[in-house]
Amino acid sequence: MKGICLVFGLLVASLDDAVTLRWSHSIEHIVWEEEYRLEGDALRLDEARVRGTGAGMEPPAGAVLRDGAWHYRPELPPLPQVSLRHSPHVPPYILCSSGDCRTVVSWLPDLPDDAVIELTPCSRLMDRKRLDSTREDREPSVPPAK
Repeated sequence: MKGICLVFGLLVASLDDAVTLRWSHSIEHIVWEEEYRLEGDALRLDEARVRGTGAGMEPPAGAVLRDGAWHYRPELPPLPQVSLRHSPHVPPYILCSSGDCRTVVSWLPDLPDDAVIELTPCSRLMDRKRLDSTREDREPSVPPAK
């Protein structure tokens, strides 16, 4: 399986090799956007945009104001995954893949109201599956109760 996956437990949505994550700051209600792309078996945050400033939201050095948003390139190493807190107390995250922008609940229809979800390379899911099946092979079987 290629691409980036949105995951919660057994719920998986397969996305493109590049996605935009959009969310609103819980206090300031200012929109942030982050551009991620698949790089090997990791996610690379290529660019971030914030459409305003507020408490704890100052644009970093080198940010450029363009089209009503501060654009900048975070200096981060490739990430194995990005964890997102889905909650009924804040607006939902929006993910755009191949021009299709939807809330995380639309990508994962049975998502509970309160959940920690992951944005991760789909290849890592296959690695997890192989690891889990290896563990199952090694676990001793439990004898039936007498």
